[in-house]
Amino acid sequence: MKLYEGKAKILETTDNKDVLIQLFKDDLTAFNAEKKDNREGKGALNNQTSSILFEYLQKEGIKTHFIKVIDNTKMMVQKVSIFKIEVVLRNVAAGSIVKRIGIQNGTTINPAILEFYYKDDALGDPLINQDHIRFLNLAKSEELEEISVIALKVNDLLKSFFIKRDLILVDLKLEFGRNTRGEILLADEISADTCRLWDAKTRESLDKDIFREDKGDVLTGYREVLKRLKTKR
Repeated sequence: MKLYEGKAKILETTDNKDVLIQLFKDDLTAFNAEKKDNREGKGALNNQTSSILFEYLQKEGIKTHFIKVIDNTKMMVQKVSIFKIEVVLRNVAAGSIVKRIGIQNGTTINPAILEFYYKDDALGDPLINQDHIRFLNLAKSEELEEISVIALKVNDLLKSFFIKRDLILVDLKLEFGRNTRGEILLADEISADTCRLWDAKTRESLDKDIFREDKGDVLTGYREVLKRLKTKR
């Protein structure tokens, strides 16, 4: 039975109240869903990419909601209560930060910049800080500290993982949730929908910026990312 449907995924219940099925849709959205499309096969690409990355992170000691792959478009996950916070790590200046504070596009950011955004479509997912999070009661101070530590570790692990496959992790969006035992887990997905990924040699976009900026066939980029992840496991 369908429990929840978002812009990119559907969550379905199972016989186990602590376990859900996460279905990846073929829908594409950008600019807070102002730009929309549907590309057959996109969901399968993101499911496979996320599965590989979750498996890698779990081997490196990161706790995630991922349990196992079910088929091309579905994975089994732990049920979590999602924090209404999007965590963004920026390693290279691109996207909104360029316009917001005037950094030149492509500038290396080291150490990474950690940002928080309020998950609220009606407000356009605004940038927030720790004081906003406390005021809105989105997370306790110790929870936000744990989330931040995990997010920075995930960023470091993925930067290394991707560069070995000739991919630059420009930035990425992470989401976290509490499972029924109260553990904080990395959740949602990690894919070319949620990461900016550039070819290390050409700096060509291989992510959703292809769709955002009408640079060509977005699935070509997604397929290339998945191909590199599969080729060198």
